[in-house]
Amino acid sequence: MITPDRLRAFLEPRSFALIGASDKSTFSALVHRNLTAAGHGESTYLVNRRNGEVHGRPTYPTCEAVGRPIDLAFVMVPAAAAPGAVRDAAAAGARGVLVLSSGYAEAGEEGKARQRELVALAEELGIVLMGPNVLGFVNVAAGVPAMALADPPAVPGNVALISQSGASCGAMKDFAALAGVGLSHVITVGNEAMVTVGHLVDCLVDDDRTEAIAVFMEGIRDPGVFERAARRAAAAGKALVILKAGRSELAARAAASHTGALVGDDRVVDAVFERLGVIRVDTIEDMLVTAGVAAHTGPLERPGLGVVSISGGACDIIADLAQDAGAELPELAPATVERLAAVMPAYGASHNPLDITGAAIMNPELWRESVAAVGADPGVGVVVAVNSLPWREDGAPFYGQKFVDAIGAGMAESKAPALYLTQVTQPIGAQTRSVLDAGGVAHVVPGLRLGVDAVARVARWSARRGRDEAAAVPPPAVALPDGDLFSEVDARNLLEAAGVPVVPARHVHSAKEAADAAAEFGTPVAMKIVSVDIAHKSDLGCVRLGVTAERAGTAYEEIVEAGRGHRLDGVLVSPMRAAATELLAGVTRDPDWGLMLAVALGGVLVEVLDDVALAPLPVSPARARSMLDGLRGAAVLRGVRGRPAADLDRLAEVIAAVGRLAEALGPDLESLEVNPLRVAGGEIEALDALVVRRRPGNEED
Repeated sequence: MITPDRLRAFLEPRSFALIGASDKSTFSALVHRNLTAAGHGESTYLVNRRNGEVHGRPTYPTCEAVGRPIDLAFVMVPAAAAPGAVRDAAAAGARGVLVLSSGYAEAGEEGKARQRELVALAEELGIVLMGPNVLGFVNVAAGVPAMALADPPAVPGNVALISQSGASCGAMKDFAALAGVGLSHVITVGNEAMVTVGHLVDCLVDDDRTEAIAVFMEGIRDPGVFERAARRAAAAGKALVILKAGRSELAARAAASHTGALVGDDRVVDAVFERLGVIRVDTIEDMLVTAGVAAHTGPLERPGLGVVSISGGACDIIADLAQDAGAELPELAPATVERLAAVMPAYGASHNPLDITGAAIMNPELWRESVAAVGADPGVGVVVAVNSLPWREDGAPFYGQKFVDAIGAGMAESKAPALYLTQVTQPIGAQTRSVLDAGGVAHVVPGLRLGVDAVARVARWSARRGRDEAAAVPPPAVALPDGDLFSEVDARNLLEAAGVPVVPARHVHSAKEAADAAAEFGTPVAMKIVSVDIAHKSDLGCVRLGVTAERAGTAYEEIVEAGRGHRLDGVLVSPMRAAATELLAGVTRDPDWGLMLAVALGGVLVEVLDDVALAPLPVSPARARSMLDGLRGAAVLRGVRGRPAADLDRLAEVIAAVGRLAEALGPDLESLEVNPLRVAGGEIEALDALVVRRRPGNEED
């Protein structure tokens, strides 16, 4: 079992063996150079059965021949020789191995079998195995660059970076250095055969040096471990920022060929991340900058963004960016306006974003006063100071230090966390960092869009952290009827028991009963076959709409004839309803995440419109309401073209009731669908429903 304690020991080795070390191997050369440069040369041992000297040093034929304890072994031999290398490392006392070689799960069924055998061996030997197809890790604070990448970070920061891709990880760590995002760890996981992203997150949540975790992943292995770790991260106030590839079909295929990852339905992933408090991004830049901001600010007490700038143009740009990103720019409180009026020039206006004008060039103290005042405003959760910084690393004097000093002083006085923001993306090199350090500025974001977008994400994450998603009403006491297949009548009975309103109907078994039912309703009726065999009734001609009482008997006979050859149980007769907004409200079982509630616009056109919101169960009425508000066509529910606005609170209660019914049916349920769910103002009715039992053999482990 992979525990945080075992991983902490794995990530802090003091002695190393490079099995398969070779002058011809770039991996071997990089690992050896990194460890030697970090002062681990004397405790790094090169293992090669054939060559007596590698990298200018003598080698050992085996790890055991070293005669000293080995903490961590790099396995750089072909896949067929890897089991022997792992046994040798374990015999020398290794607590962990990094398998750099490929040819495992990403290489088809034979490779998958080889990978399973390697994991079983590691479990038998009691050692931690990371990989295969991995480049290693850097524990920056511990001074352990156990990685086959050039230029590992050496100055510790507070963001941990985890990547399924080794090559992409190189670009990520390089961008982090350029953007001023300090890293506590850089970890590649490859195929995640034993150690998964979830295991590492679970470990890093307890690391005092790590305040946020950035992850690039292609698929989620061991969802249960990941879910527990993500919840722990959210509870600890450590943002988990994930760039997950696989939104497109092409990317999903690429991921499968790369590490054997199965990416799953991307919209399900979005819904799960929302529930778990994960921040999802689409680019490497956004991943690292957002993690850096979250690590600096922690959870925000309020979502409001306060802006102080010497440039009116920057204020205008930020106002536009904030609107696009959904960031709040609150009006400044009267007390803040009064405080600013005492220091601002007469021609300046005290509002948010705040342009302190060129007066700050003559009076740098205006920076301090303004940043402190905006940062103390009761509506502001984070304040940003927009100003320039040097970017050349030529040692030229920087004449704006006094402005940086004043900004830093204002940040120190600010009650809200504060960020320095440049107008354009620029490198944050050693010279720039020295300017910031001298001014007491802890964190900078290079570029207005990167900064505004990152703050907006952190604000949303802060607001939903710890939000109770549990349904307020317990699931109803219902169960699936006996049998493997269910008719619409069975589905209606379940819905009614759960408090879901359904259109009135009569279940009839003769032409006369059909005519009587139609006459009783007094309006044209809809007539549908009742059969456990027929899910799509229209396809077989087993539906009649707008039937009068005079035609009901004949229609009954026609429907029964169309369904001949199937198990039939009469016909369902219900009154026709006027045109209204139609929704789908359904629950299906995801193989990784369990029951998922879907809400979609369109009724029979749901697949064409493709406007759907998903959430894992349980779902409260409040969460159901937010799902409705998140639909692209939500304006339709608020009333358009003369149609009445839907009673959204009542509709949310009905949708939540569908979710509670699915919960009550539990492991027996495969799917439950209400389609269409008719909405006309406060009149909400299920017009059709389908329930499917879970097939034997599909039970969860």
